[in-house]
Amino acid sequence: MDAELESTATNKVSDIELRLLLDALYLRYHYEFRGYAIASLKRRLSSALTRFGCTTLSQLQDRLLHDASILAELLDVMTVQVTELFRDPSYFRALREQVVPVLRTYPSLKVWVAGCSTGEEAYSLAILLRVEGLLDRTLIYATDINSAALRKAEAGVYPEDSLPAFAANYRLAGMPGALSEHYTAAYGRAVFDRGLRRRIVFSDHSLATDSVFAEVQLVSCRNVLIYFDRALQDRAIGLFQESLGRRGFLGIGTKESLRFGAHAAKFDELLPEERLYRKRESP
Repeated sequence: MDAELESTATNKVSDIELRLLLDALYLRYHYEFRGYAIASLKRRLSSALTRFGCTTLSQLQDRLLHDASILAELLDVMTVQVTELFRDPSYFRALREQVVPVLRTYPSLKVWVAGCSTGEEAYSLAILLRVEGLLDRTLIYATDINSAALRKAEAGVYPEDSLPAFAANYRLAGMPGALSEHYTAAYGRAVFDRGLRRRIVFSDHSLATDSVFAEVQLVSCRNVLIYFDRALQDRAIGLFQESLGRRGFLGIGTKESLRFGAHAAKFDELLPEERLYRKRESP
C-alpha cells in the first residue's frame, strides 16, 4: 500500500510539474500547449527529458525559462512532424473527384493547410491543383507553430530516399503522369519547383491562440486534432468554420471526427470514410 501511495504522490507531482512547464512555455514564449492531449504530451516530454539531460520536468522548466536557445529543439519534440506527400492517397483521390469540380467554378481560390509541419501536405495540394489546372488562380496558406518546420517547408527540399514512398502515394491517389514532373533530384535531395512554392504562403499560426486570417474555400487539417483535448478541438473547428466561405470544404484526419463536437451541426458529411465535410448553409 505504501508503494501505491508513493506512486500516486509521484504522479501528482509529475502532473503539477507538467502544468507549470506548459505555463512557463506560454508565459515566456507565448506557445500554447495547455489544450493538448495530456497523454501525448507526457510521451513526448519523456523523450525531451532524455534529449536535454534532465531528470524531472522541473529541471526542464528551469532550463527553458533561462535558456531560450533550447526552445526550437523543444518545439521539435513537442510538435508531431510525421507526414509525407499524398499521405492517405484515397483522400486526395476524393478531393479530385468530389471537391475539385466545385472549386473549378470559382474565379479564384484560397486553401488553408493548418498544421502543415514540413510542408508535404501543402505541396501535395499544390501539385493536385496544378494537375487540375487550378493552381494559377489559387493561394495556399500553409501554417504551423513550429518555425523550424516552416523553414524546411518553405525550402521545399526533401531527402531523395523518401521519393519512392511519395511516388507510390501519388500513383495510388490516381494522379496522372509522374511525380518527378514536379521536382528536380540531385545530390541526394529532391527540390520541388518554384512554380509550386510561388503559390504557397508559409506562416506562423496557432490554432490555440490565433484567429481567422482569410476566407477560404478548402481547409485541410489532418492528423492534428488528435493531439488536442476536446476544448481545443472545438476551438480549431470553430476557426475552420469561420474561415470557410459559403459551402466550403473541410478535410481532417482518418482518426478524427466532428461528431459530438460543438460545431458538428454546422457541417454536412460529404465523404465520411475520408473525413471530408462541407459547411452548411447559415440558417
